[in-house]
Amino acid sequence: MQTTPYTGKLFLIVGPSGSGKGTAIVQLKKQHPDYIFPVSCTTRTPRPGEKEGEVYSYISKEQFREWIEEGRFLEYAQVHSDNYYGILRAPIEEALQAGKVVVREVDIQGFKSVISLLPREKVVGIFLLVKDPAELRVRILKRGALPEEEIVRRMESAQREVAQMELCDYRIESRFGEAMKVVEEIENIIEKEIVM
Repeated sequence: MQTTPYTGKLFLIVGPSGSGKGTAIVQLKKQHPDYIFPVSCTTRTPRPGEKEGEVYSYISKEQFREWIEEGRFLEYAQVHSDNYYGILRAPIEEALQAGKVVVREVDIQGFKSVISLLPREKVVGIFLLVKDPAELRVRILKRGALPEEEIVRRMESAQREVAQMELCDYRIESRFGEAMKVVEEIENIIEKEIVM
């Protein structure tokens, strides 16, 4: 049996746009400064209030494509329009080798990419499910003004993600106004998994 150099675990918070992944991550960061929260790279421009290195590292498309060629990403995708998003491989592998709890948000495609590159027993998928499509639409609209075709695209993307949620190890229903309950459920899963 092949042994892995990783003594830590990677927890991937999976779900469509508007499912509450970002909100959960913000709260987990406050409550667990000992966890590692790797920064994503993106080619999109920062939104108001976003700072370099907090959630995203903003790089050019040329740089991103270069790093794809060099195999530096654990997962990457072109999301919603023509912008790239991706997670660098090295910081996550280093944290897992150091025995850390690593927490990241991804979409289902990202999850599939990660589990194809890292030992499956070291990756835990937690899917956030919004059961009511009307509620998900409201959540997407709250994030800022978007053209109708973009909203439709995100809703269709959400349906595709939900259809594949069984790939994840856990599912948590994400209800409006219950963000702290979702965070508590994620914490319980992490606590259970790190002693396994």
